[in-house]
Amino acid sequence: MTMQLETSGRERLLAGLPVAERRLEPAGVSTAVLEGGDGPPIVLLHGGIECGGAVWAPVISRLAEDHRVVVPDVPGLGESEPVPRLDPAVFADWFAELLRETCPGEKPTLIAHSLGGSLAARFATDHGRLLRRLLVYAAPGVGPYRMPLRLRAVAIRFGLRPTEGNAERFERFALLDLDRTRELGPEWYGAFSAYTLARARVKHVQRTMQQLIKSETRQIPDSELARIDVPARLLWGRQDRMVPLDLGEGASARLGWPLHVIDDAAHAPHIEQPERFMAALSSALQG
Repeated sequence: MTMQLETSGRERLLAGLPVAERRLEPAGVSTAVLEGGDGPPIVLLHGGIECGGAVWAPVISRLAEDHRVVVPDVPGLGESEPVPRLDPAVFADWFAELLRETCPGEKPTLIAHSLGGSLAARFATDHGRLLRRLLVYAAPGVGPYRMPLRLRAVAIRFGLRPTEGNAERFERFALLDLDRTRELGPEWYGAFSAYTLARARVKHVQRTMQQLIKSETRQIPDSELARIDVPARLLWGRQDRMVPLDLGEGASARLGWPLHVIDDAAHAPHIEQPERFMAALSSALQG
């Protein structure tokens, strides 16, 4: 019954999107990948969220109008199988092979959110040759990050007891205005919440989330980030409470990476303000 609810939630979450789902086995890890569209390739890498790549659903259709979009579920999240330990080295082996399989003819632009942005930045220090450019989106690893006490409280509470009430407390911290965001697409948001909550109750998903939080909130030394030899830019929500904008501003000043800010949005502008997110992304891609 639980599996049926999860499948139904994911299907509702992805309903109507111009993508097909297939399974690959990069580095021997059974991986769920969404693909669709035509044009220069864009890879969307999600952050530390239990539902995996489906979190990008609000902007996939728009991106697929001009790009071939590739959206994997990171090992241990969404519908991808777990690995014993998801650390930067394991991620790099998996992701390098995934890129070679999904983007064999043209290097992709990588857009990576939150903890996934930290993973992507670490990856690009040694594997930039596989990318056309990098957009790091609200990632704690590019600066001296200290987890806000309120975030720590709601995250621990949700991790220990993944109930609807605790999920909503977390969402209210992550988003600038949860009620307004729900109103943008009540049916979609309901499916998103239900599927994310269902995955949050799976033991290997819980373990993967803990590993990501522990490793990808650590600052990447500027000496390592300086090795990234592809164009890099930053995207951020102006009212981000999870990874505050001043961290992104500091990274932009130190590293010389242009920063594109989305107004009236917190940690997930692609969900909260999809039109503004697309405008900022378009500006970043044209730069």
